[in-house]
Amino acid sequence: MITEEQLLTFMRTDAYKPMTYQELEEHFQIEDASDFKELVKLLNKLEDAGDIVVNNANAYGVPERMDLVRGRIQAHAKGFAFLIPEDREHGDVYINANDLNTAMNGDTVFVKVTSRNTSGGRMEGVVVRVLVRKNTRIVGVFQALDTYAFVLPDDKRINRDIFIPKESFGGAVDGEKVVAEIINYPEGRAAAEGRVIEVLGHKDDPGVDIISIIRKHQLPEAFPDEVMDEAQAAPDEITQEEIIQQGRRDLRGKNIVTIDGEDAKDLDDAVNVERLENGNYRLGVHIADVGYYVREGSMLDNEAYNRGCSVYLVDRVIPMLPHRLSNGICSLNPQVDRLTLSCEMEFDENMKVVNHDIFTSVIKTKERMTYKNVRRILEDEDPELLERYAPLIDDFKLMRELAMQLRDKRIRRGAVDFDFEESKIILDESGKPIDIVKRERSVAEQIIEEFMLAANETVAEHFHWLKVPFLYRIHENPDQEKLQGFLAFAANFGHAVKGTGNLIHPRALQQLLEQIKGEKEETVISTMMLRSMKQAKYSAESTGHFGLAAEYYSHFTSPIRRYPDLVIHRVIREVIENGGSGLTPERQAYLESRMADIAQQSSERERVAVDAERDTDQLKKAEYMLDKVGQEFEGIISSVTGFGMFIELENTVEGLIRLGMLTDDYYHFDDQHMILLGERTSRIFRIGDNITIRVANVNMDDHTIDFELPDMPKSNRRSGGDRGARGGGDRGGRGGQGGQNGEKRSGGRGKNKNAKKAERFGKAAKAAKGAKTDKPAKAAPAAASTPATPATGETAAAGKRKRKKDKGIAFSSSNASSPPARSFGFGSGKGGYDSPVISNKKGSGRKKKATDAGPGSAVSPAAPKGEAGSGAGRPRRRKKKNKPQSPE
Repeated sequence: MITEEQLLTFMRTDAYKPMTYQELEEHFQIEDASDFKELVKLLNKLEDAGDIVVNNANAYGVPERMDLVRGRIQAHAKGFAFLIPEDREHGDVYINANDLNTAMNGDTVFVKVTSRNTSGGRMEGVVVRVLVRKNTRIVGVFQALDTYAFVLPDDKRINRDIFIPKESFGGAVDGEKVVAEIINYPEGRAAAEGRVIEVLGHKDDPGVDIISIIRKHQLPEAFPDEVMDEAQAAPDEITQEEIIQQGRRDLRGKNIVTIDGEDAKDLDDAVNVERLENGNYRLGVHIADVGYYVREGSMLDNEAYNRGCSVYLVDRVIPMLPHRLSNGICSLNPQVDRLTLSCEMEFDENMKVVNHDIFTSVIKTKERMTYKNVRRILEDEDPELLERYAPLIDDFKLMRELAMQLRDKRIRRGAVDFDFEESKIILDESGKPIDIVKRERSVAEQIIEEFMLAANETVAEHFHWLKVPFLYRIHENPDQEKLQGFLAFAANFGHAVKGTGNLIHPRALQQLLEQIKGEKEETVISTMMLRSMKQAKYSAESTGHFGLAAEYYSHFTSPIRRYPDLVIHRVIREVIENGGSGLTPERQAYLESRMADIAQQSSERERVAVDAERDTDQLKKAEYMLDKVGQEFEGIISSVTGFGMFIELENTVEGLIRLGMLTDDYYHFDDQHMILLGERTSRIFRIGDNITIRVANVNMDDHTIDFELPDMPKSNRRSGGDRGARGGGDRGGRGGQGGQNGEKRSGGRGKNKNAKKAERFGKAAKAAKGAKTDKPAKAAPAAASTPATPATGETAAAGKRKRKKDKGIAFSSSNASSPPARSFGFGSGKGGYDSPVISNKKGSGRKKKATDAGPGSAVSPAAPKGEAGSGAGRPRRRKKKNKPQSPE
């Protein structure tokens, strides 16, 4: 019988040309009926997995030999999309709305490249097959008509509504937020069809907004009963017999403390510092031994793997582990015994690690310190706190001394240290935002960050040289095209970055950040630098961390809230129990087979968590500004685009001034210098400029805020002329859906996949397929991401433009989409930065108007040809600008 490996090897040979199943049967000389059935099953299995594909002649081949590109769909609210290839060497592929062929945002697909730019730039393609469905459930507003309804998705990248027949209403009424399960995916002009499986409540009811975001990102909430049963079985305290039996090192006599935020409950790291007789420092980082309680293969472990990490929303935490563990026996609460994994490091006067030890231990923390109190002790010398924590004051001073030296060394070696301002949204008991305050990054936060960084690097290097399977946190070198684009951008502000050719050391980037400290362009240059960099992720291979200028790096310090940390804790303990030399051959082979999958899953779940956290922040910031419409605030221009400029207020709230609201002149967008230039007045709006704005509008459907300039002349035009109401029966993609009398939806869906296979193989295939169903494949967890512009920065279409005489309409060629935000793991692993993609598009001088978008509206590029049918009648929405997110 032919094996999977034999078949794939044969198809990958240079001499192979696509063969039908009959030709394959003849080639492998299959004569027995049972062997033929096994061949059919194998072909079906490989086809379903995307390992092989079938062409129009029903012949089989491997994708790479049939000019197909596998990747993930990144859709745009206007209907078109891009393929983000799994092969990183392959460029992104633009896909017209009419060429998506049922694919939706986030789906894993095969795309056939149909054309490419002669200069090797942008490629265009068509989806030939959907491999994995990302969207099986959609959250949106239920809009009821007489005999049918639609669900209007919250995710604007799903740009067609979900058709709901009357028998599938599920008790929902007009205006309610619902969860709809997709039954049939969109095909041709027919919209997707679904059924309501959960009613969340009316869209304006308190709490429904956050629940909608949780459902949108498919975040788990309650733990299954079997998981809770395992958690309940965990002990409340540690016995002396446990400590002795396991041979743990007893550190309960040391001055070990935790330092966390005031509202933190899952305390998984503690520290202490000592000065040795030889003048060196000994730093101890002690991490909760969560792996001792969450055993590999248990229900708790499986649930933690699926969740990937804890999610910190604005009003709640969705934990990776039940509170019984995360806030109980695993939390390093004060004055109680706790089991830990410790990493002790000895630093000489040059901050070089001259000795280290990694071992199992037991600790009893002296105090549960907060960042605020440590700052008040070290910076304010608060008399009350100095007296209260008198036995620990010298320890805190020694911690500061060591941390600042560690930071200086890290900066000197080239680590890029971004210092973005963060905010915390304060809610009342009903969940309404009442204030937005800035988070401090004081000396206390820096102490913990430097100590965690040191431990993460030490652990990563130690186990790299042991050559055992491990998980690393990696950050690849920036894409050279994007980096060169950033360097050109920085040069426009008069800043040059040292480096030869395409070789830029991170030290040169850090020196630039130091040069612009305190300058008005500091925020924008820092942001654009971050956007030019790649996304940090988990990997089974140690390839270094560009942003930290570290050769070895891992996440070791947060096993309560990150699954990769939990995984390497198990490896560490297993190596220690084996005498520190390594693993058995069987365990080595098993863990090597698992690490790549765990790294991929953890990276994807991290992306989902970051997106959900950002969505709740945007939601509550928009709600906070609702009662401030008409009020004036001071802000700074944080971004200038072809459709307007974003203004960031002192409280970190960000809003858009649309070009249509600049009524005193025609304004031209210069994307090389990132300015808007008035044609008649020569008035300039530049990134970093201070500006006074007035809040014009808050859109709670899109969670966006519109600003205007108080000194602009009044106009009888609307600021959002292209923003209609979300209509009843005429949104794009509904053609042939049925009318008031409940006619059936037009447009046949064709034969399903399995019917086509049965037709291809005949009766033998039907018999061989057995229990195959027509259900769509379950989507693997994948990180949702915002739509991206083309890597080259090209607009979707050139389109002829015609100048209007109306004053105040601005002309621009820039695409109205914002760059996607990315998680970027700088720092200790106690938080992450987001690194959106930078566009390198070159300006082309003055532009003509793209379309007649309506009076007062911002003029943006015409949609690519053929996209009108994908969203005709759908109101346009302005894009949200994602900004980097600093550590927690």
